[in-house]
Amino acid sequence: MQEKSVFQSTAAIGQQSVEISKVLRNTYMLLGLTLLNSAAFSAIAMALNLGRGTALVLSLLGFAMLFVVNATANSSKGLAAIFVFTALMGASIGPMLQMYLALPNGAELVMQALGGTALVFFGLSAYALTTRKDFSFLGGFLMVGLLVVVVASIANIFFAVPAVSLAISAAAVFIMSGLILFDTSRIIHGGETNYIRATVALYLDIYNLFVHLLHLLGIFGSDD
Repeated sequence: MQEKSVFQSTAAIGQQSVEISKVLRNTYMLLGLTLLNSAAFSAIAMALNLGRGTALVLSLLGFAMLFVVNATANSSKGLAAIFVFTALMGASIGPMLQMYLALPNGAELVMQALGGTALVFFGLSAYALTTRKDFSFLGGFLMVGLLVVVVASIANIFFAVPAVSLAISAAAVFIMSGLILFDTSRIIHGGETNYIRATVALYLDIYNLFVHLLHLLGIFGSDD
């Protein structure tokens, strides 16, 4: 009986490992497609010369669509919803990218932000995947930090203090980096078994990391 119990336990662990690998594979595949989707719609937004007002509306629609994605994540509708969501989010940063690209060193800044984002994401993801450490302990700290950043960002819309804006972006870069570890760890340890929700979490980490890293580079690069 004991040998049978050990065999069943080993089989269960093996099955769980297969399921986790499947979620990881599907997540990274879908993540790559959604990032390409966002890049395409960012380019379309720039070609159409969309204004900041339109970008704000698209951003709000994107976050509204986020609820649809989560509600339909367990069905095939979730796939369609996530592509609509990432299209809206990509288009919403088109005007911002256009503003940076208009700077004398704008193309260099954007490429540096893209390269930095890729380096951080792949580096932290590889670390989480190879070490298999459980980073769930970061959850509370990251959620509090994220809340502080959101509140500070809203407040700074009215006060527009450059130093505060710099601090917000610096904090956001660290928080998004922590969230990449946290969200990857959740997949590895079976905390997230739905690849659509897992993709959304990592997509938002990458999206916000890129935006705030570009902002930081824009501030320091403006002195050139």
